[in-house]
Order: sequence, then structure tokens, then C-alpha cells
Amino acid sequence: MKFKRLVGGILESNGYIIYDKEQGECFIIDPGYDGEKFIKIVEELGLNLKGILLTHHHHDHVGGVDIIKEATGCTVYIHKADGNSYKKEAELLESGDTLYLGNEKIKVINTPGHTKGSVCYYSEKSKVAFTGDTIFDVDLGRTDLAGGSPQEMENSILNIISLWSDEITIYPGHGDSCSMKFVRENNHEYLDIVNQKMLTGHLE
Repeated sequence: MKFKRLVGGILESNGYIIYDKEQGECFIIDPGYDGEKFIKIVEELGLNLKGILLTHHHHDHVGGVDIIKEATGCTVYIHKADGNSYKKEAELLESGDTLYLGNEKIKVINTPGHTKGSVCYYSEKSKVAFTGDTIFDVDLGRTDLAGGSPQEMENSILNIISLWSDEITIYPGHGDSCSMKFVRENNHEYLDIVNQKMLTGHLE
């Protein structure tokens, strides 16, 4: 898997074009702004756009979708729990669904907390996870917006993300990418959750 990151908007949201050059196909992840720029890069690379993958429904991650869809007719994918909030035509995903980029499997993992339908898109082959606003390099996504939940975020961290190996690289919806090893050393919001669980478990 190869990919390009595009940063746009006042919130500096990350969008990604992930692609298989040999197969000549790609997905766009979270085109929050500048839909035309995504289209231009896809065309320059000579790729067939298979669809748009949304990590959640917030505007700074979906704002460029309409332009891309109108120009290409591609399918938009979003988790079913965010479908009603997105309010537009989309293919609804469930946790555990698998998408294919060439021969590479991309697993859909529901990680609620920032929104009910927040997902990470994970490739075992490339050891990468596109995490949207669930987890960043040094903090976690907000849980105080509509559909957010501190308890669900805690569960997503403890039951899913804390199980990821150190060599997995996360590509978040804002900010820089990093390894899970870096997260375990520098992300204090992540560590607060994990360490509290360890402490509670020890006391029990």
C-alpha cells in the first residue's frame, strides 16, 4: 500500500489517498476539504477510485465528499452508527467488514467514543491504521460532542487499540503519524486509561 496525505481547512484535517499502483486502484479516506485536489492527484497517478472511506461523520472529514462523488460517481462508505448523522447516500459498514485494495485487506474496526460510528481502517499486511479522531499521536479524540462518550472511548482504547502491536503505525485525522510504540511512550490520555485499568485490576 502506498498513500498520500492532504491537509486542509482551519482544523488542519488529514485526508488520505491510499493506493495499489500495480492494480491501479485507490480509496480516498476523509476528504474534509478541497475535493478537487483529491481528484487531481488520483488522475495524475492514473488510478481508479474505488470509493471514499469515512472514519466518522464530522464536516471537517466529509466536506469534500460531494465534489468527488459528483465527479466520479464513486461509493461512499461510513459505519452504520454514523449513517443517520451523515444524512447522505452511503454504503453502511459494520465492524469486521473487509474492503480490498488490490490484494490487500482493509478491516473496518468500530471504535466509538468520538462518535458512535467512529472507525479505524486497518491493514495487517502494511501494519497501518487510519484512526480518524479516535486516537492521535499524543492525545485522544474529544468525547464531549454529540454522539461522544468517555466510557465508549475508554472501552475502545482498552479492548481494541491497546492490543495493537508496537510496530503498527497510526495515521490520524489530525496531526502526524506515529507508531504504537510512540503512543505507549508519549500519549498521556491513552496511558491514563491503560494505567488506570492496570491499577484497578491489581487492586481487585
